[in-house]
Amino acid sequence: MAYKSLFSVLTDTDLAENVLAHGIAIANVIDAHLEVLCLGVDRSQTGYYYAGANAMVLQETINRAQEEAEEIEEKAKSILAGSNIRWGTDSGVAQLADLGRHVAARARFSDLAILPQPYGEDHGAEIEPVVEAALFEGGTSVLVVPDEGDPRPTPKTIMIGWNESSEALNAVRAALPVLKSAENVHVVVIDPPTHGPTRSDPGGLLSQYLSRHGVRAEIDVLSKTLPRVSDVLMRHAGDIEADLIVMGAYGHSRFREAILGGATRYMLEQAKLPVFMAH
Repeated sequence: MAYKSLFSVLTDTDLAENVLAHGIAIANVIDAHLEVLCLGVDRSQTGYYYAGANAMVLQETINRAQEEAEEIEEKAKSILAGSNIRWGTDSGVAQLADLGRHVAARARFSDLAILPQPYGEDHGAEIEPVVEAALFEGGTSVLVVPDEGDPRPTPKTIMIGWNESSEALNAVRAALPVLKSAENVHVVVIDPPTHGPTRSDPGGLLSQYLSRHGVRAEIDVLSKTLPRVSDVLMRHAGDIEADLIVMGAYGHSRFREAILGGATRYMLEQAKLPVFMAH
């Protein structure tokens, strides 16, 4: 399946240019439509507006968020107008605690969401729930782009983080259009199990699956020589000069629909190149 409907969410004018540069580059290559949701976020804590609170305070925060949304949309339009892709924008206001509902409602009708890295200096607290909502509630694939670096709409070397999980396999399936056009695909297995049906051929079944789709993949078996799996993956990505990482998105839930799990969180904190994820 080709990606024909791209989606992005902007909550900060400072991040707009980088995210849209990636979205425009990808849309150009695959002839897709890019839809951008520009949100002004009311960052007041849940429960701040207790019964009897001053209505003027409430209205002030809404007005500020509305102005922010209009400013973001204006910047997005100025950037997109200079491109030759098909695009559209929409704006709105959402409270931080209710942000996921708005994002998921749009993300579920897209093929790929292109979003900023949720962690980093001067990154607002709202970016993490935006990524979570697209992945877990919206059920769409997400391309998380780093703060720095040129867009890579046609990655030549792709690394797949493989652990035989359903999430990882879903990510591979969703990434097939990109994998098919790559020159080098590395299936990375870290500390494969010593027992089980795949112990003698870790990653073999995935390699076979990919080959039937015209993807020629190499299998790299690594040892966990660093404290975290994400550390090993990032080091190997640098060694093979990967342009893109494909991995499953893991989460756990208590009071929310889902929140990013440790492995996913650490990867997104460290990544210096785009990460393609699916849940």
